[in-house]
Amino acid sequence: MNYQKWNNILGWLVFAVAAFTYVNTLEPTASFWDCGEYIATSYRLEVGHPPGAPTFLLVGRLFSMFVAPENVAYAVNMISALSSAFTILFLFWTITALALKLFKLTRGEDEITDGDRIAVFGSAIIGALVYTFSDTFWFSAEEGEVYAMSSMMTAITFWAILKWEKIANEPQADRWIILIAYLIGLSIGIHLLNLLAIPAIAYVIYFKKFKPSLKGMVLAGAVGVITLGGIQGFIIPGLVSFAAKFEFAIVNSFGAPFHSGSLVFICLLLAAIVYGIFFTLKTNRPTWNTALISFLVLI
Repeated sequence: MNYQKWNNILGWLVFAVAAFTYVNTLEPTASFWDCGEYIATSYRLEVGHPPGAPTFLLVGRLFSMFVAPENVAYAVNMISALSSAFTILFLFWTITALALKLFKLTRGEDEITDGDRIAVFGSAIIGALVYTFSDTFWFSAEEGEVYAMSSMMTAITFWAILKWEKIANEPQADRWIILIAYLIGLSIGIHLLNLLAIPAIAYVIYFKKFKPSLKGMVLAGAVGVITLGGIQGFIIPGLVSFAAKFEFAIVNSFGAPFHSGSLVFICLLLAAIVYGIFFTLKTNRPTWNTALISFLVLI
């Protein structure tokens, strides 16, 4: 059996089932809660309620550009339908990756039969379709809210760490880590749900790179939680706060034009990161190099 070929075919088949279901049951206008606000702010590129969802609004604006004004709500709702279908696709591929790994651990890689592969595909189809037709997820797939797109970003993020795990010892495997950081950065502009994947990512990295122990598991979990808290508590509000302090100091003390302080802060921050990237390359520190590039693409 050509495993990869059937993994792709069946994944896209499940995607088609989900997309057909969601598009054909899509909310034609606005549900009576935040959806109307998201539709309006997407169409006019306005500012929604805090903390905001700029990534979602930009995508919503793109979808709304190709329809008549009376169809804008339907177009923005379509984002959720397609995002939810892609969530199902990446859920399918996540289940096949985990199920195949389970067979490899219990039987050995050379002992896996076509029957085992069929069992892997069957479990993934059942799991993905059960999630497709679950009440809460189907509900979110029908309206112009952020949860469907956030679920998609979370599904892609966890699928990406499994792709890294598969080639973790090969050259340039850490490109998957950088992609994950970029996805997390984008998803911050949708909903903070994606940050909850970080502790799971920390455990995948730990079990791949280290010999498991109770102490190591506790430390890996702590690193994941600290990373999550650092992004949510420091990077997201902290960088803006630092930019504001530069703005107050330079504009109020030196009479410079508005935004000049923020621009100075951004230039200093980027210069420091770029210097750090070149320094870690020069001194052969790949872990710190990956961390700095990840930080750069995240912000």
